[in-house]
Amino acid sequence: MALRTAGFALLGCALCAAVSASALAQDSPAGQTAPGGQGQRGGRGGFGGGGMMGRGTIGTVTEVAADHYTIKTETGDLYTIHFSANTRMMKQPAGMRGQGQGGGGERGQGGGGTPPEAIKPTDIHVGDAIAAMGEVDATAKSVGAVGVFLIDPERAKQMKAMEANYGKTWLMGKVTAIDGVNVTINGGLDHATHSFVADENTSFRKRRDPITLADIQVGDTVRVEGAVKGGSFVATTVNAMGQPPQGNGPRTPPATATPQ
Repeated sequence: MALRTAGFALLGCALCAAVSASALAQDSPAGQTAPGGQGQRGGRGGFGGGGMMGRGTIGTVTEVAADHYTIKTETGDLYTIHFSANTRMMKQPAGMRGQGQGGGGERGQGGGGTPPEAIKPTDIHVGDAIAAMGEVDATAKSVGAVGVFLIDPERAKQMKAMEANYGKTWLMGKVTAIDGVNVTINGGLDHATHSFVADENTSFRKRRDPITLADIQVGDTVRVEGAVKGGSFVATTVNAMGQPPQGNGPRTPPATATPQ
């Protein structure tokens, strides 16, 4: 089973569209398959393919070798990240915008923005924070990496702060039930059940357009900002992202992330 951590899910939300755009720019000419599409553990095309979203782990590098890294996760587990010449190595560019406290930030429209920069395996050192996407063997505590992403230290701090505030100042997940003004979701980070309450001060939007609670449907993905009051999470803003197209995964990255 794939190891899914809150930090890795946050990284996927913030960076997957940009990495997908970079993969397309480098690999799509002449209909070529992206590196990682064949001949490696967990390969499914490039970074950010719909099946790869959320498959992997994140941690701090404790050992660097010619064909693998050892990382320590937030839970204290040691994982071996195996890589090859086909593994896509990236780092966050200096100008890349992170997410805000609410966890949503600026979502790319069609994969825009500054793409991550390609790096060499030797550019990753002990003490760096990295995310590895690929097939996870939880028993062996290893990952066959399709992609490895070097996380900017400041971005890593932001991710930790966002994780700490999840369920306190923001929520994100898929709507599973609506009962009057009470909305239940399956949390996008922890896959646990959460709920929020809308009141007369709650504003609703679908991307840039104002909507109402009646426009929210079961199956929609929503990002919610607010605060816990009297034991309930009271929403101040609710951003509905709709339902992903069947078979194409999340709306971000877009369907063009799969080379033709």
